[in-house]
Amino acid sequence: MKAFLKEVAEHLVSELGDQLQHSAIVFNNKRPVAYLQKHLADIIQKPFWSPAFYTIQEFFALSAGLNLADAFTQFFTLFKVYNRLVIAEGGHPMEPANFYPIARIILSDFAQIDNDLVDAVKLFQELEDIAEIDLQFDYLTLEQQEFLRSFWSSYSEGKQKKQQEQFIRMWRRMPTLYEEFHAELREKGMITIGQVYRQLAEGRPAKPEFTDAFAAGKLVFVGFNALSQAEAVVFRRLQEQGKAVFYFDTDTYYMKDKSQEAGLFLRKNLERNGLLNAFTQERSFLKATNKIVNVYQTQGHAAEAKVLHETLQQDYPLLQDAQHAGQVALILADETLLLPVLQTIPTQYHDGQKNHKVDLNVTMGYPLAASSVYGLADLWLCVQAQMIEGKKDTVNFKEVEAFLSHPLTGASERSRNKIMDKLILEQLVEVPVSRLIGQKGLLALFFNPVKRVEDATLAFQAVIKYILELQLAQKTLKQTEADLFIATLKELNRLHDTLTEHLQISRAGFSLQFVLSLIQKAVQGISVPLSGEPLEGIQVMGLLESRNLDFEHIYVLGVNEGILPQTSIATSFIPDSIRRAHGLPVIENLDAISAYMFYRLLQRAEKISLVYNVQTDESNTGEPSRFLRQLEYESGYQFNYFIHQQEVATENKVPVMIKKDPEVMGLLNRYLTGENRLSASALTTYVTCPLQFFYRYVAKIEEPKDVVENVEANVIGLMLHWVLETFYRDLLKTDAMMTKERISDKRKELARLCERAYAKIVFNDDQHQVEHNGMQKVVLAIVAAYANIVLDQDEAHAPFRLLGLEKKDEISFKFKVKGEEKTIRLHGIIDRIDEKDGMIRIVDYKTGSDDLRFNTLEDVFETNGKKQNKALIQTLFYTHVFEQANRHANVEPHLYSIRNLRTEGALFMEGKAKMPLEGERLEAIKQQFIALLQDKLGELFNDEIPFTPTTNEESFTYSPYTTLCGM
Repeated sequence: MKAFLKEVAEHLVSELGDQLQHSAIVFNNKRPVAYLQKHLADIIQKPFWSPAFYTIQEFFALSAGLNLADAFTQFFTLFKVYNRLVIAEGGHPMEPANFYPIARIILSDFAQIDNDLVDAVKLFQELEDIAEIDLQFDYLTLEQQEFLRSFWSSYSEGKQKKQQEQFIRMWRRMPTLYEEFHAELREKGMITIGQVYRQLAEGRPAKPEFTDAFAAGKLVFVGFNALSQAEAVVFRRLQEQGKAVFYFDTDTYYMKDKSQEAGLFLRKNLERNGLLNAFTQERSFLKATNKIVNVYQTQGHAAEAKVLHETLQQDYPLLQDAQHAGQVALILADETLLLPVLQTIPTQYHDGQKNHKVDLNVTMGYPLAASSVYGLADLWLCVQAQMIEGKKDTVNFKEVEAFLSHPLTGASERSRNKIMDKLILEQLVEVPVSRLIGQKGLLALFFNPVKRVEDATLAFQAVIKYILELQLAQKTLKQTEADLFIATLKELNRLHDTLTEHLQISRAGFSLQFVLSLIQKAVQGISVPLSGEPLEGIQVMGLLESRNLDFEHIYVLGVNEGILPQTSIATSFIPDSIRRAHGLPVIENLDAISAYMFYRLLQRAEKISLVYNVQTDESNTGEPSRFLRQLEYESGYQFNYFIHQQEVATENKVPVMIKKDPEVMGLLNRYLTGENRLSASALTTYVTCPLQFFYRYVAKIEEPKDVVENVEANVIGLMLHWVLETFYRDLLKTDAMMTKERISDKRKELARLCERAYAKIVFNDDQHQVEHNGMQKVVLAIVAAYANIVLDQDEAHAPFRLLGLEKKDEISFKFKVKGEEKTIRLHGIIDRIDEKDGMIRIVDYKTGSDDLRFNTLEDVFETNGKKQNKALIQTLFYTHVFEQANRHANVEPHLYSIRNLRTEGALFMEGKAKMPLEGERLEAIKQQFIALLQDKLGELFNDEIPFTPTTNEESFTYSPYTTLCGM
């Protein structure tokens, strides 16, 4: 079926002939230009002078005579005028940050008012007195007057709320704001595109001769649908003057049926506005063939793109056929699917003989927000905002780490590791900016704080330029990134010039924070076209870009209600009822526009695939577009539904086993030669999970160190141990006897001890001065509370004699491996040893959820069981080492489990009867412990028993080796 633009090209050549070179061809967007040029070349078959091509805005702008004001110029001008009016009324001027979102709405409303030739004064004037409607709005129909009454009824009944009063005050100043805003721009030699439309429609363009260049030809308007009032007036005038030719792409399917919203605006253009279609014959494409429509239901947003991986394969051969080149199109009704689509489409395919490249043409714009360039820009803005808001000369270490890890900064791995190791060593959660600036280069430039508003855009430009030059020097710059860098620099230049001009002529200064937000808004909207050939390969575009274009095979993604059509209209200060009364666009207009674009796409397509997401979430109803249902009901097409389901499977656990080969045994035997010593922690690790023991104590794989921003549980435990050791070591200097009075008096120093403990554990210097933040103060309070629980217990236990603190002992321990006797060194560091009434106690402090109860010692040593008790193994280990090293007997193991100390005491309890572990029961347990320890060691050093993970998954809750163990 012949494409619309090919039909246009044939008609232009036959009707205009040599006049074509003197003509101007106007589209609603730039995308169709390349297609029409190709069709003209194919028809004429020789070199020819090309007509001029314009978008409608470019063409109308020829009549302006003034420069078009960009978004920033409009904002600054509106801000100045608005505050001038507010001050004149005796009010307080608005802050720019508060005014910015309001300004965007006002400017959008002004543009619509101009495009649709609405009298701004009449629209914005006070309507509170309904009785005056007939006088002031006698030109309105009864229906339009009813719209006005319904709107004002809520305002006229009872006392108006404060918000309503503010709204009315804003409306009152709108007519003056509208007039003075445009007057201010004209004084600068600038104009908005909306004003260009209005002036041209009202017959007062600044350059009325702007069409003279095309007097020998025609003004050709191709493929328009919804026209603003200004466009309609200008088009009618040009037609009456014999200057204009119009090509409308129509179909009797929706033109003849008045209920079809797709034909709403075309019927209005042809019937009400009186525009003439150059294609005089009725055209019927949708009913010409019985089309087959494949509908794909997917589970999830990104899954819509995944459908393409399979369905596109059958279209790849078409890409190699010159006659069908560029005839496969992916239409993204949901433009957020661009990145998933680009990630899904393969770069090549195999036809059974050789590989072919898959060409893509994406001109809908690759957004800066999806690139690594934006990641760096956002990081810079975040760093600057932190320093401004916090009024500080430091930045969080995470920002430094993010900078060093970013691929565009060019930081080498060696340089990154050097800086991060220094931060970790000093535990610098907040890094002084002075230290970063001292590094020079990009690091200094990036973290150099902006002090003045005037310098913000220049500082950011300097960062972007430095990175661009760095990437060019390293020859790592990609074309897309280069385009984004250039687009960003252009946008920053525009913002800087406009901001500088405003600051020079206005006394109203902007805060640095607001300027940073403007920079962010400026770069957020940047996008650049991706490279590609519009006439070859797979075409990727948004729905708006598909206007005037036809393809043999189309895939429409995002065919969901709420997306096609959209269910929301742009925010406006003009209420819906007032919009209807004055003929401004409303939600139904969007429906009609979307319907036309959707149906027009199907007119000449041979293969149609529609994809929608059935998964419901906060942004999606899971319902297909009503256009799909409507088409299915009335078209008579054959619809094939496919349910695309992603295969979901849980990953099987990978069996991990480390055999004790000669290399492993060589490392393990260091324990038997005395080179390594076995600690209580190493023993409990092996009992808990042999494979974790291998990773930690044999392979020496350590958890990576990091800057501790929020103190973790193990740090609290280390702080408590240091506090109690220092507390009692100070007392021990004068007397080993600890009385209740001495302990109570020393507790006055506890708060300071906790602060020193934090400095010692985090910075390895107990005299390091720290300005504690809120979370750190909470940690200090927790440590103090834990210490008080221990000291309460000790006061109740006093008097007692302190025999040792953090005492280190080591003994030789014999066991057998496959009948052969071996010896290992057992090493223990005991938190505290004290004595009372001839009874020596081993005291171990625990801040976790350690339990004093156990069933049997066999259960405690069972690797795959769920009744282990690490604390019991450790305290029995310490007790045995202490007894053997110091030749003591009847030593009692005591556990100060902070969470249970006040309620359950410090003695372990055996069995359901909770029998205290003391006296003969304790001595029997000690002997059993030695036997079980010997069995475990015999297993550990048996080269026939590999290291395997425990089957008890609870053992991996806090383990850094979870992944390595295949869990």
